[in-house]
Amino acid sequence: MTITATDSRPRERAAAAVGLADRELPFSLPPRFDSVDAEREYRKAQLADGFRIFSRLGFSEGVTGHITVRDPGEPDTFWVNPFGMAFSQITAPDLVRCDHDGNVLEGRFHVNRPAFVIHAEVHRARPDAIASAHAHSLHGKGFSTLGIPLDPLTPDACAFFEDHGMYAEFGGVANEVEEGQRIAEAIGNHKPRSCRTTV
Repeated sequence: MTITATDSRPRERAAAAVGLADRELPFSLPPRFDSVDAEREYRKAQLADGFRIFSRLGFSEGVTGHITVRDPGEPDTFWVNPFGMAFSQITAPDLVRCDHDGNVLEGRFHVNRPAFVIHAEVHRARPDAIASAHAHSLHGKGFSTLGIPLDPLTPDACAFFEDHGMYAEFGGVANEVEEGQRIAEAIGNHKPRSCRTTV
């Protein structure tokens, strides 16, 4: 059977699948906020959701891995996961705010030292970046042993084509600020997509 351009069945099928509109529909955009407090609560909720997503995808391993989001009111500080708490259990009230010197400013838990070392330097080097993530995914760990950049073989990898850094100086757990600085330098020249302006 041939379906012609004047045949209404494709339009009916499309309407049944996704719906058709007789007007222009807006795209969903990040919200705008009336106050810094409202934006802070939104970012914290998004960050907590990010941890649960990472957990579901298997991107956590013991106490390693972290996601941070810059505080909208005090951009030289950031929110991070508490040390030792399972990603699947993290809620917005559990998050800890610290500064670039590692001082805990808000929260009732300790901060993982490597989280501070890496993320403080990434946020310092990239003031345009709102969020940063560091995961220990099964495939990421395996791929990293190759020491090569991502080839644009899938749509997911194409998003990072010629826009991701290689960190080849891994010296073990990042406990020293200098290690964080080297990591930040490795990704610092890749502005459009390696760090994001939303969580």
